[in-house]
Amino acid sequence: MKKALFTMCCMLLITRVWSQAVEFIKTTHDFGEVKEEGGAISYTFQFVNQGDEPVQVTGVKASCGCTTPDWTREAVSPGDTGKIVAQYNPYNRPGKFKKSLSMNYKTGEISDGATLYIEGIVQPKPKTIEDELPTRIGAIRLQYKALNLGKITNESVVKKSFQVYNESDSVVIFQVDKSKIPAHVRVQFSPDTLPPKTLGALDLIFDPVLKDDLGFVTDELRLVTDEPEDSIKDLTVMATIQEYFPPMSDEELALAPRLAFDRTQHDYGRVTQGNAVATTFELTNTGKQSLKIRKVKTNCDCAVGELETNELAPGESAQLEVTFDTSGRRGRQYKTITVFSNDPTASTQMISVKAIVD
Repeated sequence: MKKALFTMCCMLLITRVWSQAVEFIKTTHDFGEVKEEGGAISYTFQFVNQGDEPVQVTGVKASCGCTTPDWTREAVSPGDTGKIVAQYNPYNRPGKFKKSLSMNYKTGEISDGATLYIEGIVQPKPKTIEDELPTRIGAIRLQYKALNLGKITNESVVKKSFQVYNESDSVVIFQVDKSKIPAHVRVQFSPDTLPPKTLGALDLIFDPVLKDDLGFVTDELRLVTDEPEDSIKDLTVMATIQEYFPPMSDEELALAPRLAFDRTQHDYGRVTQGNAVATTFELTNTGKQSLKIRKVKTNCDCAVGELETNELAPGESAQLEVTFDTSGRRGRQYKTITVFSNDPTASTQMISVKAIVD
């Protein structure tokens, strides 16, 4: 036992002595502030072989694909200097960074390693109009063809402004094709006559009460300009509408309706293409007031959810039949059914069905 411990201590001592054969001038380099658009930056770490035998670097591995290492390939003789080069590409990587390089080397029969670090702060490149508004339709630039309002509630009218830019050398006059705008959407331009090389705003006014829907919704919108070409600009209005609930006390929440499912997933298994399969989910009102199902929506026309009643008294249950038509489908299928209710704690709940269509 004592002999084994003595041998282990000797080996550790030898390893420590040999590990000191490589001595770096420094192991961390701070680039400070660098520009994102300035191209790749590099630093050379130098080491000295302080031992009595040649040192062979066997590999250097970076912690990130953004860092490219290089190193002295030939053996470094005692007293000579070797190098590890770290190159970092700051493009699309604004902000602070700290990356490591793991170096492995051999001295005789002894293998060892060292860890080096590079760090700094990447200053983001100034964004151009093309960066900010990458979508071009005729002379006009926008961020996207889809005007996304994000998550909203059906409490009141929502207004959101979207930037537009006239890239041409001529004035552009905006109009709206009223035949292509729904009743719950209004559009205003500021200004409606946009000078060349100028930013303006498209203000979208959306009335979720008039829309009378819940969940993810889309509408088509057509803008018209006086441009000789590409004067028609078809856009999409997007929003996710949630039911509005006023602030409620703990006592009020304790008395509120509650929607619960007997399960949230169903697997139809393997189904032959062209067949329709069905399953039934059970909904229960576990709350203290009447539960009202506002809407049942599926993410595909191939799936249909039919509910036997839209209102459940406290403690009452109802069946939701979900039918999946496999016509035109093939392979693994996953469909979702979203149920909207007046449960203030979880007004939007999702269940799913899946199948493998042969």
